[in-house]
Amino acid sequence: MKDRNRNLVATISYFAFFITGIVVFLAEKDDKFIRFHALQSIMVFGGLFGISVVLGLLFGPFSFLGIISSLINNVIWIAWLIIWLVSMVKAYRGQIFKWPIAGELAEKYA
Repeated sequence: MKDRNRNLVATISYFAFFITGIVVFLAEKDDKFIRFHALQSIMVFGGLFGISVVLGLLFGPFSFLGIISSLINNVIWIAWLIIWLVSMVKAYRGQIFKWPIAGELAEKYA
């Protein structure tokens, strides 16, 4: 039962992207598995959010780039959705799945 609860908390760290990652990371002090998933959530989804904001600021003033901006934004959102789903499934199954860069950093600092 403990492993199931642990996996559920790790899964919740991805639920509302980096927001629940922050909450879970601040609440959990001991469990490295949960802290890993919370940190990875913060890094991956915080990074994707930052990229979305920067691209919005870059492409926003240039309406003639609207189609390019829309295509890039759609690709980012599809990637966001895939990363979100894979991360939650892996966490629920009790697996440590490392996304490039963020996974290594999360493992180091968890």
